[in-house]
Amino acid sequence: MFLFSNFLITLGIMLFKQIHKMFPFSRLLKFLTGLVLGVQLIVIIYNHLSGYYVLDGYSHFLLRLLRGFGLSLIAGFLITYPDLYVIHYLNKAAPWGKRIFTRIAIQLGLTVTIAAIISLVITLSANWISAYRDHDLTSIVIVNILIYAVVNILLMAVLEGWIAYDESRNSKILADNLKTELSQIKFEVLKSQINPHFMFNSLNVLSGLINKDVKKAQQFIDEFSRIYRYVLETIEQPVTTLEKELDFTRSYLFLQQIRYGENLSYSVNIASGLLDSMLPPLSLQVVLENATKHNIVNEAKPLSIEILNEDNFLVIKNNIQPKISKGISTGLGLKNLVKRYSLVSDKVPVFWIDTNYYIAKLPLINSENDERPDY
Repeated sequence: MFLFSNFLITLGIMLFKQIHKMFPFSRLLKFLTGLVLGVQLIVIIYNHLSGYYVLDGYSHFLLRLLRGFGLSLIAGFLITYPDLYVIHYLNKAAPWGKRIFTRIAIQLGLTVTIAAIISLVITLSANWISAYRDHDLTSIVIVNILIYAVVNILLMAVLEGWIAYDESRNSKILADNLKTELSQIKFEVLKSQINPHFMFNSLNVLSGLINKDVKKAQQFIDEFSRIYRYVLETIEQPVTTLEKELDFTRSYLFLQQIRYGENLSYSVNIASGLLDSMLPPLSLQVVLENATKHNIVNEAKPLSIEILNEDNFLVIKNNIQPKISKGISTGLGLKNLVKRYSLVSDKVPVFWIDTNYYIAKLPLINSENDERPDY
């Protein structure tokens, strides 16, 4: 008996902890208080009018209401927690959209069973507190089981509706938050590409080329327009192919090499089988911009960038030679890159310093199985 009692207590605590995550105790208390009060008023008034249990006066009515409310509130919690667990379990084992008739049969059977057990416990407890002298205990047990069964069927329907409403509301909030966050990320990405500094520096370089090398100036304009065409084409897309991203990278680094000359060099060594892999657009640009933004690039200290693959990861390495008077880095570009990955994949980019190199490791999304499901 002692072991059985411990088992019930342990089971009750586990149920409470699991359900409390979905429905806080305060919400259930408010809900059950209103429901129990309404049910008790209906039952007491019906019993009085039908002659089944006639009240002697207002004091008797209040006593019956208080006693019934207290016991029914306890019964409400004893019923509601198993009901919520049943719904939680059946949502996984027999979802409404797939196994409707199986779910209805199982849920109805469990609903009546839970009601019968709780009703029996509450009725016997009430009889122990104050024995039913004017009525047969067996008939009272049967009537209460029927009442609890009907109430629990209605309660189960209400809880199903409550859970469906909560899930719908939470899904809408999540979708709105993701939409807002995605819009902010897109704005930051676009702003980082078409920013005044990049535009100003590029135009300055172009102005100098026009007077020195018309052919190279024309090539500069072609690559410059290719960059912004790519930005406009991909800004609304969650992912792009590695092949397109590398084409963009070559154009971007071409402009940087016109600016820095031979002081900036790069190499690309990517397995051809990975060119169809996916990643968020402009991922490489964020890393490459950080390399030129935070490091000295001159004849005495040339900057070298390596782009290669390690398994299903894209690795970008550059030697570290930090600028003496560099501004405080907010890390906004890298943070946005991590957020953009989180919208399309469970994989996360990583960044670290190894000896004299800064290394960025970007995951490549190889199949639909790697992609995060739509919300």
